[in-house]
Amino acid sequence: MNRVLITGGSGFLGSHLCERLLDRGDEVICLDNFFTGRRRNIEHLLGHHRFELVRHDVVEPILLEVDRIFNLACPASPIHYQFNPVKTVKTSVMGAINMLGLAKRVRARILQASTSEVYGDPEQHPQTEGYWGHVNPIGPRSCYDEGKRVAETLFMDYHRQNQVDIRIARIFNTYGPRMHPNDGRVVSNFVVQALRSQDITIFGNGRQTRSFCHVDDLVDGLIRLMDQEEGDVQLPVNLGNPGEFSMLELAQKILRTSGSTSRIVHEPLPQDDPRQRRPDISRAQRLLGWEPQITLDQGLPSILEWFRKDLEIS
Repeated sequence: MNRVLITGGSGFLGSHLCERLLDRGDEVICLDNFFTGRRRNIEHLLGHHRFELVRHDVVEPILLEVDRIFNLACPASPIHYQFNPVKTVKTSVMGAINMLGLAKRVRARILQASTSEVYGDPEQHPQTEGYWGHVNPIGPRSCYDEGKRVAETLFMDYHRQNQVDIRIARIFNTYGPRMHPNDGRVVSNFVVQALRSQDITIFGNGRQTRSFCHVDDLVDGLIRLMDQEEGDVQLPVNLGNPGEFSMLELAQKILRTSGSTSRIVHEPLPQDDPRQRRPDISRAQRLLGWEPQITLDQGLPSILEWFRKDLEIS
């Protein structure tokens, strides 16, 4: 049994990770400042004898006795991370420094939740972990992109300089129950608009592509990466579903699955929005024996059901 700290533990990903680790017998400390996390995501865990909730901001140091740290704390959707961009950078950078300092002090293994955004608007397709990215360092998205890139730098330097036992997961678009309805991410946007019979808003011509990984598959990948003992475990690992869909295809799937009569409308493309995004998951397959099991068609009903309840739509 491990004593595990999850920063950002009441968020979309974090809450699923808390559940999965409790299910397998770990002790879990969920740390969150509730900027984007929701207490309701972990409310059902509060009575669990191996679960502890700590309200804290990773920008401030904290000392805890733990064996493992999943550093997930950071707003992950453009609406949230652009709301206070300076705070977003501080969360990624100071949060990484504080958690790495803790890991060094108590000799804990630590995993950084990085992102496919480190690849920017990629000129390589699909993206391998060896690709250095094509990121605008002064654009409106850079508070998130560059914050995560610096966090990766810090993790590698703590590993080289202080022998901290690190893992880095580059997470691609993830969806599933407990997504925030107002997070501005494409799956939640389209689903909420479809359920409310509003126009489905596609930015640009709708030909830009993304890959969508169900949260159950993603959490499985994170745990496998944290547990892995052999191989190039300190190097970044892409975690995502290599199935690639255009925004138009996604919108049509959601309309079909939900039975909605919403129309599709087009709006101008935001600045620095990547044209295509698809993970090469060869390293995850080789190192972890991991690949997603849930297709987009199989996963969409779960998020439609979640949002029907969350938004109280019959």
